[in-house]
Amino acid sequence: MCPKCFSYATFVETGFCTVCQKAAIGGSTHPICQTAYGIDGVFSSLVYRGVVKKLIYQFKYKPYLTNLQGILTDFFYEGLIQNEFFYRLQDEYSCFVPIPLHPAKQRKRGYNQSKLLAEGLEKRFGIPVVDCLERVKNTKTQVGLTQKERQENSKDAFILQASSSGILKKYRQAFLVDDVVTSGATLREAARVLKKAGVKKVWGVTLAHGL
Repeated sequence: MCPKCFSYATFVETGFCTVCQKAAIGGSTHPICQTAYGIDGVFSSLVYRGVVKKLIYQFKYKPYLTNLQGILTDFFYEGLIQNEFFYRLQDEYSCFVPIPLHPAKQRKRGYNQSKLLAEGLEKRFGIPVVDCLERVKNTKTQVGLTQKERQENSKDAFILQASSSGILKKYRQAFLVDDVVTSGATLREAARVLKKAGVKKVWGVTLAHGL
């Protein structure tokens, strides 16, 4: 990546509550917005625009440049370690959980970009990846949908894999990994499934935040 393009990549400086979309210290969900099975907060590394948007698009769609995993994980990692609140949360009882694709979409793409990012973070933080969620609803793209439509689109999209309930008992905290967060509907729905399975704290970590 040339220095000029690198200079156009902007790291996220302000955290947001993914429920009300307003500014939040460290990216934590506001107490007034929190529910029993709600997500505890979301940490994002980059602003989803310009060169970042182009890189992520090429990572997910044609020409399917999976070798972008390295540089995107570097950006992801750099943004996370700059977030003091996220850094303090890490412990031996944490795991990364990638947001899954629907099987039909994964067959077409050939890979899950969120899982590739999670595996890259695993190497850098030493936090294991637990691929325990299954997407059972082939949701349409969230682009162009209102926040209410995004929430309805993501509703009941995930279930916990039957073989994963025992594995999750080892962890009291999970970091859901995705490429981009905008409304947060996908992360909130996935967090609900994990919390109902007994995970005490569930946070989202995303490569980019779409405004």
